[in-house]
Amino acid sequence: MAAEPVNVNEFQELARQALPKMYYDYYSGGAEDQHTLKENVDAFHRFKILPRVLVDISRIDLSTTVLGYKISAPIMIAPTAMHKLAHPEGEVATARAAAACNTIMILSYMSTCTVEEVAASCKAIRFFQVYQRRDITANLVQRAERCGYKAIVLTVDTPRLGRREADIKNKMVAPQLKNFKGLISTKVSSDDGSNLEAFANNTFDASLSWKDIGWLRSITNLPLLIKGVLTCEDAIKAVEVGVDGIVVSNHGARQLDYSPATISVLEEVVHAVKGKVPVFFDGGIRRGTDVFKALALGAQAVLIGRPAVYGLAAKGEYGVKWVIETLKDELELTMALSGCPTVKDISRNHVRTKHEALHSML
Repeated sequence: MAAEPVNVNEFQELARQALPKMYYDYYSGGAEDQHTLKENVDAFHRFKILPRVLVDISRIDLSTTVLGYKISAPIMIAPTAMHKLAHPEGEVATARAAAACNTIMILSYMSTCTVEEVAASCKAIRFFQVYQRRDITANLVQRAERCGYKAIVLTVDTPRLGRREADIKNKMVAPQLKNFKGLISTKVSSDDGSNLEAFANNTFDASLSWKDIGWLRSITNLPLLIKGVLTCEDAIKAVEVGVDGIVVSNHGARQLDYSPATISVLEEVVHAVKGKVPVFFDGGIRRGTDVFKALALGAQAVLIGRPAVYGLAAKGEYGVKWVIETLKDELELTMALSGCPTVKDISRNHVRTKHEALHSML
C-alpha cells in the first residue's frame, strides 16, 4: 500500500498518476516556455524567514477575516476551471472541502458544475469569478447574487488566452459547461489547436477596459475584487475606480510568460494601495512557509489553485481537505517557530531577501 502524502507537493505526482495526460497537462502547464510557471514557485526561495524567540506561542490563532467574513486561516480556494476533469463530483466536492475547512472558495466562471449546484451543495461563504463578456457576465453575476455568493472577482489578465502549448499539442477537449447553457454554444471545434482555445476566443472580451468596472458595479451590489494585477500603476488605478480588493496574480503563469513571479511584486502592490483596499495573493503557494512569506509581505490572505485541483484529482473531496489542512498545519508551525501567535503578528520584519541581508551588513 502506497504511503500517504506528507506534503502538498506529493499530491502533484498522485494527480499525474490519476489523470489522463491531456487533463494533467492542462492543469499543470503554463504559457510558452513556462519560465514564469517555474519562477512562481522558485521566487519564494529568495525570501528567508527571521524568527523571533522567547515569545509565548502556547496558543496559535490562524483565523482572519476577508471582506468581513471570518475564516479559519488566510488560505482560500482560487478560481480554477473545469474540476470535473479532475473528479466526477467536480466543483461540488471542492466546495464541500472548503466549507469543511471553514474557508472561502472562489467558483470559476469556467466551472463544470453550475452556480446553483455549488450553492446548494453546502452552507458556506463563497465568491464567484467572472470574465467580461457583458451578456454572459450579467446573467452569471445575477444568478450568483441570487444564490448567496458574497463577492464578485473579475479576472482582468485575459483579454485573450495565453499560448499553452501542451493544450495545443494535446488538442485539448473541454467538457460542456452547464453555466453557459442557453447563453452561448459551447460546442466549438478547432482544426488547429485545442477546442478550449477556440471556445475562449469566442467567450472573452478583448475590448475590456477600466471603464467596464463601472458597468459591472451597476449590475450588482456585491463587493468587487479584481484579479490579475502585477504593477503599482494598475493597483493605484484599481483603487481609483473603486474596487473592494485586489488579487496579485499572473493567472498561474498561464497567460504572459516572462511576467514576474507574483511574490516578487506583491510588496509593490501593497505599498501602492496604502491600505485603502485589501490585497490578496495568488501563485506558487506550496508550503505553509510560502503562506507566511506572502502575509509578511502584506497579503491579507492567499489563494491556492493547482494544489487544490491535485488534491481533488488524487482523492476527491478528502484530498482537497487534506491539502488545505496540511497548509494550515504548516502555517501554524511556521508561526509558532517564528514567534507569531496570531496572523496580525506576522510582519515585514519576519522576512528578508539576500539583497536586504547584504545591505544591512554594509
